[in-house]
Formats: sequence, C-alpha cells, structure tokens
Amino acid sequence: MKHVVFVDGQEGTTGLRIHEYLAQRADVEVLSIDPERRKDAAERARLLNAADVAFLCLPDDAAREAAALVSNPRTCLIDASTAHRTAPAWVFGLPEMALEQRARIREAKRISNPGCHASAFILLLRPLVDAGIVPATLPVSATSITGYSGGGKKMIEQYQRGDDPRLAAPRPYALALKHKHIPEMQQHTGLQARPLFMPVVGNFYKGLTVTVPLHFSQLAPGHSGEDVHRAFAHRYEGERFIRVMPLSDPGTLERDSGYFDVMANNDTNRVDIFVFASDSQAILIARLDNLGKGASGAAVQAMNVHLGVDEGLGL
Repeated sequence: MKHVVFVDGQEGTTGLRIHEYLAQRADVEVLSIDPERRKDAAERARLLNAADVAFLCLPDDAAREAAALVSNPRTCLIDASTAHRTAPAWVFGLPEMALEQRARIREAKRISNPGCHASAFILLLRPLVDAGIVPATLPVSATSITGYSGGGKKMIEQYQRGDDPRLAAPRPYALALKHKHIPEMQQHTGLQARPLFMPVVGNFYKGLTVTVPLHFSQLAPGHSGEDVHRAFAHRYEGERFIRVMPLSDPGTLERDSGYFDVMANNDTNRVDIFVFASDSQAILIARLDNLGKGASGAAVQAMNVHLGVDEGLGL
C-alpha cells in the first residue's frame, strides 16, 4: 500500500528536490496540483487533507496559512519554513539531535524541518552541552560558509547571471545579528545565551560548513580535544548519516594541505563532524549539503522516520 504525499510549494528549490527524491520510490504516490490552481486555497486544502504526509515548502506566513487548512487528523505536516521550528506543538525534525528524537518524530503529526545552518550547529553543540563539556551558559560564536543555492531562486539567478563582479568574493551577511536560524540554534542546543552567528555566502552552488571555535579554559575543567572528539564518537555511534572524522583529520591537514573542502558532502544526506585541536583550543566543523541534509534530504528522512520505513529510503 502506497503512502500518499503532497508537496505544497513544489516549484521552489526545496520542493523540487523533494520531488526528485520521491520520484525514485515505488512506495509513495505523489499528488499533483494543476499549476493554474496552485494558489487556490480550496484545491490546496483538498490535497493537503488527502495526503498521509504533506511537505510545506513555502514562506513562513504561507506555511502558517497552509497548516491552518489541514483538518484531517491523519495528515502529517513537515514544514520546511522557519515558521514552526521553535513552536511547542511541533517536533523538530532532526532525528540525530537526541536519543528520544526519532520516537517523537514517529508519533508526531506536526514536524518542523531544521534550517541548514542550524542542523550543522546543533549537531556540533548539542552532544557537548548534553555531556557537560560545553556549559549551557557559554556564549558561543559560529561562522557558516554556504553555497548560493540556499538563498533561493532570486539569489541563484543573481549568481548564475555572472554580471556582478562583486559576487566573485565571499559575502558575509546577517550583520544585523538577527539571522532567522538563531532561535532554533539556541533552543535545540540548550544554550542559555543567544549564539553569535555570521553566515557567509560564496560563489559556488551548494555545500555548507559551520565552524565553532572553543577555548578549553572556558569549558568544564579538565577537558581536551580528545574529550570533545570522544563525545562526538559516542553520541553518533551507529548513525548512518553522520561520520565523526579522525581527530585533527589527517586527510585535511596532510592530503589537502590544510584546506577544507566545503563541497565534499554534496549530493549526499551525510554530515561530517571534525575536531581540530591544540593543547588549549579547538575548531569544530560540521559539513553537509545545504540542499540535502540541510533541507530536502532532511525532510524526506523525517518522513521516513514518521512512516516507520527504512530511514535512508530514497536518500
């Protein structure tokens, strides 16, 4: 018996990629909307309520409006927008975040898909806060480098036109310190202080790394790079989509002469976790595909968990 799926907002970058994942599968039936009726609330409501799982690939306000159209208690919504990521009635769709998260996703009918920067940041900080290595009171800073596809259609077109020489250089943004992922980054790590976060968009299509610097003097007493690395290895043991790379990864430091490949996980649903450490400091890096595990791949993974099928099906 096939699971019935509808993607509301299938024309956007995330929606199109979800369709690509689902097109490979024989266990789902994807409902389609007539392009001329994609803004017809009654038709959207009909399809949303006919679905076992409906993905909301919409701006925040439109996602809230779509959620309000659902009256069928069997319909599970997976919202790819920012609208519900800290909402108490919605479950955060990051299965690896905590030991109980898969069970919560399995039972939920309202699942919020994590942001790309937030996924990487949470996977770096949550295990260390839970283990007592990083105090919840620590003011944490992070930098993210991401491909331009994360900015959506308008930014993709801007970069691909190639008529603005300024776009050849990396562009830091969110300098008003109000990036929309910050609330979920704080809430789902357990940090008490608002993270200081600066993302940077580069002239490449996709790929993302979030970097967090640590001073051991600010951590719980006695901890080292080995302890941090061990905490990641313990927490992510057995996780099929997360690789904890060797401490001070020789592949990066030796083979790649110390240069980090931001795009190495493109076209996968994988997250790589790195710890580069000295006696007194560490740099933590999480790497993922911002369109895969950072968006559409994560949404399909959450759907798989919810439906109780193989978590990697179609990924």
